[in-house]
Amino acid sequence: MGERTTMLSTVLACCCAVATTGPRLLRPRAADTAFLEKLECAPIPPAHNTVGLTALPQAELSAPTAIIAEGVRTLRSTALTMSTFLVRHPSATFLVDPAICAGVHRRVLSELPFPLPLLVGPDNPIRGLSEVLTAHDLTGNDIDFVLPTHLHWDHVAGLYELPGLVPIRVPSTEYRWAMAGSHAPLGVARGPLRGRAFDLYELDGPPVLTFDRSHDLFGDGAVLIVDLPGHTPGSVGILLAVDDGTRVLLVGDAVMSTLQIDLVREKSPLLGEIVDTDRRAAFRTLHRLHALPAEIEVIPAHDRAAVTARAAR
Repeated sequence: MGERTTMLSTVLACCCAVATTGPRLLRPRAADTAFLEKLECAPIPPAHNTVGLTALPQAELSAPTAIIAEGVRTLRSTALTMSTFLVRHPSATFLVDPAICAGVHRRVLSELPFPLPLLVGPDNPIRGLSEVLTAHDLTGNDIDFVLPTHLHWDHVAGLYELPGLVPIRVPSTEYRWAMAGSHAPLGVARGPLRGRAFDLYELDGPPVLTFDRSHDLFGDGAVLIVDLPGHTPGSVGILLAVDDGTRVLLVGDAVMSTLQIDLVREKSPLLGEIVDTDRRAAFRTLHRLHALPAEIEVIPAHDRAAVTARAAR
């Protein structure tokens, strides 16, 4: 009965999203200029270490640009990706968003209610997490922990290919949202998460850039976690001091494309009403990303152009 109810509610949500997408294509939600003007940019704490950053694309897909960024009237599509990010800090080697495992359609997407698997599944071929790690002379035993930007299925499915002792570091808010209750929230597959050790943290640090809260993961300024609520209650961004001299902000699914940041356009209802838990909070987060200094390299997890550019370095 529970599964049937979940499926019906998902179908209803999809139908409502379709109905509201057309009008918002013609009249997209306008940027909140008053909120933008109030935003202040707090200083970044000095970094006493740097990290190596490697983008590891695993799968490709695409979506109509009009769905990615509300109000963009075009028949073009936007190239998307599913990727993980390898980070090497002097004290640890870890993954931001251990995205995809081999056989993800069978092993993970089958957990999601209809019709979600038909809408979000990546195209073949898929490179499982073990495959992309092997290409860099690594195995799962070399990974000290994983740091998801949030707990949707496509950011943790690769856990199936990591040893069971590799812990998941995640905000307590995100953990409670994803794991409490008898049924997983829409977009969460609990299979890869079951039996795992969770290392919960709080965003207990001061404002950084345009973000209200932060957490210095190693205490040296090299890896700062910032609050990006909206897509999920505990979504975060990972601000890295990279050893090539850049500052990179991995923003997960706060936006699907940097086009949204440039235009201050939220996801269309056909996408946002289904995948975002709090559309208002997600829109505020988008404004914070738009107001960032130009020297911050923002990489949305699914933006193929942004991920590919970083992978080429």
